[in-house]
Amino acid sequence: MGRIMGLDYGSKTVGVALSDALKVIVSPYETIFREKEGKLRPTLRRLLEICQDEDVERIVLGLPLNMDGTEGERAERTRSFMELLRHRLDENGMDIDIMLWDERLSTEEALEVLRRSDIAPCEQKSFVDKVAAAIILEDFMRNGEK
Repeated sequence: MGRIMGLDYGSKTVGVALSDALKVIVSPYETIFREKEGKLRPTLRRLLEICQDEDVERIVLGLPLNMDGTEGERAERTRSFMELLRHRLDENGMDIDIMLWDERLSTEEALEVLRRSDIAPCEQKSFVDKVAAAIILEDFMRNGEK
């Protein structure tokens, strides 16, 4: 029984969250940092390592829609990232389904969660992306297909 991975893709980070094997509990897992938006090889390599190490069977990638539901430049970049990830998974013989999930306001919700936590404000930036990924994955598990 594999896990589900949630991803919050950003210009310099990718937040990662994982479900447990029973797909009941979601936990923030890691934030992958990169120097520039286009430098994706190390990010993709790390995501494949996590998929293999944690027995991931599905990936839920947050799609940053505009508030009116339309797609903008960030959504286009997210779709391009999804295709790169899908290609890399296929190259490595990993049959993992990737799906997009509406992530509107997930970062704002993550910031609110962190404001209410015991984490110092100066340290919250290092947590926000993986918490946003957890919020995306929780929303999928609550409202999406299983």
